[in-house]
Amino acid sequence: MGGPLRIPVASSFERLLAQEDTDGDRQITVRDRGPKRFELKEHARVVEGTYALSNLLQELALAREAGQAELQLDLERLHENPVRRIARRIREEFWDGLTRRIDAEGLARVVADSKAVARPRLYVPASDPKGLAYFTQLARESKELDLEVVRLPERVTPEYVLSINDAPGLLSLVPGLPFVVPGGRFNELYGWDSYFEALGLLEDGRLDLAKAMVEHFLYEIRHYGQVLNANRSYYLTRSQPPFLTSMGLAVHERMPEGPERDAWLRTVIETAIREYESVWTGELRLTETGLSRYNGGGIGMPPETEPGHFDAVLAPYAAAAGLDVRTYAERYMKRLIVEPALDAYFVHDRTVRESGHDTSNRLEGRAASLCTVDLNALLYKYERDIARVLGSADWRTRAEKRRALVNELCWDDERGLFFDYDFVARRRTDYESATTFYPLWAGLASPEQARRLVENALPRFEVAGGLVSGTEASRGPVSVGRPQRQWDYPFGWPPHQMLAWRGLLDYGYREAAQRLAYRWLLLITRNAADYNGTVPEKYDVVNCTHQVFVEYGNVGTEFDYITKEGFGWMNASYQVGLGLLSPEQRRGLEALSSVEAVFGAS
Repeated sequence: MGGPLRIPVASSFERLLAQEDTDGDRQITVRDRGPKRFELKEHARVVEGTYALSNLLQELALAREAGQAELQLDLERLHENPVRRIARRIREEFWDGLTRRIDAEGLARVVADSKAVARPRLYVPASDPKGLAYFTQLARESKELDLEVVRLPERVTPEYVLSINDAPGLLSLVPGLPFVVPGGRFNELYGWDSYFEALGLLEDGRLDLAKAMVEHFLYEIRHYGQVLNANRSYYLTRSQPPFLTSMGLAVHERMPEGPERDAWLRTVIETAIREYESVWTGELRLTETGLSRYNGGGIGMPPETEPGHFDAVLAPYAAAAGLDVRTYAERYMKRLIVEPALDAYFVHDRTVRESGHDTSNRLEGRAASLCTVDLNALLYKYERDIARVLGSADWRTRAEKRRALVNELCWDDERGLFFDYDFVARRRTDYESATTFYPLWAGLASPEQARRLVENALPRFEVAGGLVSGTEASRGPVSVGRPQRQWDYPFGWPPHQMLAWRGLLDYGYREAAQRLAYRWLLLITRNAADYNGTVPEKYDVVNCTHQVFVEYGNVGTEFDYITKEGFGWMNASYQVGLGLLSPEQRRGLEALSSVEAVFGAS
């Protein structure tokens, strides 16, 4: 195609948008109805097709942002294979676009987001006097931030957290250490997202970032008592699915040999033991069965939800009190109204959020009553990891005890699936969830159970785009009383895919793991190629589309001209998944040219 062409940025950008962006969303996608044929007038050359035109728009947007009058355009770049382009942009651009720091250099970017209040606020633990001194001085010297630094009390109670709901803010982390955020409105360090992001970072050679994120979690456990849902003030009572030992071991495996390497891992394991004992087997989460549960804690409505999110829940109580819903909500949050039934509802709601599966009909109204198979598989993995690193027979015994309890209470031998156990009702639930594969990832399942899962579960959950979160039969009909939830059928999420891939590989089912990875990667690739490079938070894996209109929408789909972040764990799943494919599958993935040809889309 020859060497680079010099084309004017401003006029080409405006002309391209006017001709091809017919729906006005500042992207060029298969939904646009332009001629899909753009003439580079200065060179008598033509760019054709949605994919090439969207890439041209992206290159022009970057040049425009950089203030360039002319773009040196390599036409081959516009036709770069979509698989290679996605992987390259994740590796070279997206991780950096998602990287944050809480220090003099990076704090402005973190506080200036969609959750920002009138005045940015940073809470610092009482147990971190050095951090308090650092951030206090930073606020004094960086007056443009208008940052309020608040010292948390020695003992943070649910009542205290409730009292600061009207004054939300960030929670401090290790100054200067970078971390990766999921993206979009999720502009903070999240609990379980970070494990999957770390796997992608390690795949791309970013040991620095992955290790730094582990260090932040060690800080959180030392100073906040747990790995937090995220470092926001309203998450002080809530954790998320525990992956610290796995994250630490993954980083340790890539670290250079030497005494510091093993000393670092021992610190991670010792801190994880503290978390295990105080959080996951503490009085709030250990049940009489011997298994653990999620328990989000806190009081009242989760303040991070959008206004009106709970109107349908509050409406009957408001009507009985003779109040409008907004007034009732305000009084309830200030504890001027105390309603035990609502308090119980919100314990379950907060627990759903701690589980990471927010929201799902699997957990609705009963989350705090469930010993979920996913949590107990994760804790079994903790116990095994700790036993291996420390050479501890005691921790091996704990793991075997948990394995026996999970098999007794969660395994349905007739159906060949793992289910959650309701310790209040004293019976297994029957909601079919992709979390049934967690025991494979954790190494908890026996070889026979693995065989049964492949025979019985895989046909239930494998769809065109990978693994679906739950079965249609379990979800049931969608209605006003049972609305569509984003962690149910027909949606699919990166953590379910990645855990299942690893589990299947570990039990010798490589072909199944690669097939699932291929389906998932094909879904991501074709949606990105057809929709201006979009790499979103989640997908409808049954209909193979990112156009998901459920609950909170789909982060990563709304941007002007070019996405610079993708979405954290989606990026990771792409890089990890590519590493699992056989050479033949990789070539096949790169060769496919249209979503319609593969999925039969109309």
